[in-house]
Amino acid sequence: MDLLSTATTAEEQARNAHIAVLPVGSFEQHGDYLPLITDTVIAGAISRRLADAYGLLLLPPVTISCSHEHSAWPGTTSISARTLHAIVTDVYDSVIRSGLSALIVVNGHGGNYVLGNVVQEANSQGRRMALFPQHADWDDARVAGRLTTTTSEDMHAGEIETSILLHVAPDLVRDGYESADCIANDRRHLLMTGMQAYTESGVIGRPSLGTADKGKAVLDSLVSGFASVLSLLDDSQGQDQGVRRPRQHH
Repeated sequence: MDLLSTATTAEEQARNAHIAVLPVGSFEQHGDYLPLITDTVIAGAISRRLADAYGLLLLPPVTISCSHEHSAWPGTTSISARTLHAIVTDVYDSVIRSGLSALIVVNGHGGNYVLGNVVQEANSQGRRMALFPQHADWDDARVAGRLTTTTSEDMHAGEIETSILLHVAPDLVRDGYESADCIANDRRHLLMTGMQAYTESGVIGRPSLGTADKGKAVLDSLVSGFASVLSLLDDSQGQDQGVRRPRQHH
């Protein structure tokens, strides 16, 4: 899965990255067929591909985040929003001190609402930070992958997450996703009640539709779409090299 970089200092010096990418995952239930580290695997897979395609410094993932809505299920572990805010801010400060110019936060868990605030605050203060993927990026990726479900109805452990894991780490997907679909489109009280008010299994979505081919297409779309983010960050200190394009892999 290559979730952790094994590069040495000398190799990073040769890479000469100007921007770091920080995967933020979670440790939370994903039904009976996906592991607690699902969001970390997804954030790590996206980040690895971005780092390889655009020459970014790949940081190790944040593996526990804000998963309070999943606390009714065994294994789920959370930190507070203020702690996650502090972690990301501290990481930003560190990479800037080391000579880099910006930080990309790749979020794999939809419940990390605070990350939007972190990035907004940072940019309002002249600090260069971005959050990826955004809702529109996921929507584009769903179209590219020809997914059946929408982002709203495929909330958790559904078609898209199952597809990505089937592509990047099929050995982590247990039996049972083919018959675990659960629909709960009206979740207006989720912040008050948690997930348990809407699903007994912990699933909201249609994992039965997941395939490895869809997962690959989703990741390819995200890598391509990231160029628009980089155009706002890269070479903004007087360099005129233009937007970096993804490296081609054969």
